[in-house]
Amino acid sequence: MSDDGRRRREGGRARRSTTAPIDQLPWQVVRNPHAPMELLSADQVEAIHETSMRILEELGIELMSPRARALMRTAGAIVDEGSGNVRLDRGLINQALSSAPSSFTLLPRNPARSLDIGGNRLAFGLVAGPPNVHDLERGRRPGNFRDYCDFIRLAQHFNAIHLIGNQVCAPIDLPANSRHLDTYRANLTYSDRAYHCTAIGAGRARDGIAMMAIARGHTIEQMASSPGVLTIISVNSPRRFDEAMTDGLMEMATHGQPVVVTPFTLMGAMAPVSLAAALAQQNAEALFGVVLAQLVRPGTPVMYGAFTSNVDMRSGAPAFGTPENAKANVASGQLARRYGLPYRTSNASASNAADAQGAYETQMSLWGAVLGHGNLVYHAAGWQEGGLTASFEKLVIDVEMLQMMIEFLRPIETTVDELGFDAIAGVATGGHFFGEPHTMQRYEHAFYRPLLSNWQNYESWALGGAEDATRRATTVWKRALAEYEQPTLDPAIAEELDAYVARRREDIADGEP
Repeated sequence: MSDDGRRRREGGRARRSTTAPIDQLPWQVVRNPHAPMELLSADQVEAIHETSMRILEELGIELMSPRARALMRTAGAIVDEGSGNVRLDRGLINQALSSAPSSFTLLPRNPARSLDIGGNRLAFGLVAGPPNVHDLERGRRPGNFRDYCDFIRLAQHFNAIHLIGNQVCAPIDLPANSRHLDTYRANLTYSDRAYHCTAIGAGRARDGIAMMAIARGHTIEQMASSPGVLTIISVNSPRRFDEAMTDGLMEMATHGQPVVVTPFTLMGAMAPVSLAAALAQQNAEALFGVVLAQLVRPGTPVMYGAFTSNVDMRSGAPAFGTPENAKANVASGQLARRYGLPYRTSNASASNAADAQGAYETQMSLWGAVLGHGNLVYHAAGWQEGGLTASFEKLVIDVEMLQMMIEFLRPIETTVDELGFDAIAGVATGGHFFGEPHTMQRYEHAFYRPLLSNWQNYESWALGGAEDATRRATTVWKRALAEYEQPTLDPAIAEELDAYVARRREDIADGEP
């Protein structure tokens, strides 16, 4: 029996620690009770909007899918078949926006892990897409299925991670044309959270929907009225929707599953160097995807996706967690709210290591996402090396930051007991509150207890090995894997999933999409 097969059957029990479990926040609905930050005035938002309208009306977007172009032409868009260019008028855009919902619910196989996306609610997603993996003990290596499964276990274990992204690392030890089946099955076996379907082609999107339907005991038709998966459509900026990604968008929309349209607008490379121009281009590309999704199926949940940052103008390398990136995260939220759409943003860093640079760049991105009232923070845990590596240590460091943000967003209570006048009156001038009843009643849960931070004095810290946060993170992720408990999955459902994977693997081998 393979090691992975053994883990699957043992349900994590063989790896479970006998010590007290990691102290972490409980699974919870995270809300942002504060007013969103507004970097742009109302006039500036409208100026960006009008420039976006000019881009769509005068310049257009290249749409490489013939099927999508036909749909656009039928709806009244101006289509040039020779170039694939499609131009939209604002009437068509407004009609699409009127049918796009302002919020939606993702229902995974465990209803207790459902996610309401929109309004003031905030969800954090696992890093997605890196071709490499890293930890301090084994170093940097190509993505593989064993590490993939361990990342899913960690996502299941840490309550601050609400959603599994698209292939947390690419398992290149599996066949490229069918590995999505293995990753979907791992998502459903080792976790009970909602997950991202890859949308590179209709077949892969349909497989993700069908497998979630099996896990929920539903038909794929029933999924349309109760979405359980989402996808992210990465626009090939500037102004291009490729055929495979477009077909994936249309397949998801056909089945009523949420579509997140996210232009990849790096200022100075895939977008103009000025932030206002990059936002206008991002806005036009995102709205184009919204229109296409609504033409396929009016009412399809769709998110306004933003991924605007800049490049290092000396080398051309992508940069994340910059002041420009943080401002774009805030400003994009204003644009999403102008259209009444839920908002997806990201938590990113360009650092090659889980170090101080990785932490402060991630913190900049995260604050921009929260101040901008993001509803889904993608790549929230584990992103390293500009998205080329999924890091075990960085995942733990990020979870600490996410938990701190969750606690920061918890409203301050001002009840009579919390105001504590009697406690203040009961302590003499110059005294202390350590033994005061008000303190003793609250001391266990008065403050956030860190997952990773070390608050010992220097001498105690040195005697304990003088480990920095990154080294401590190694201990935490290994301990989390030891504590992990596999969520229960009905054996009949597991067998049905296995049969589906086997059948589709044969179809793909025979050349079917």
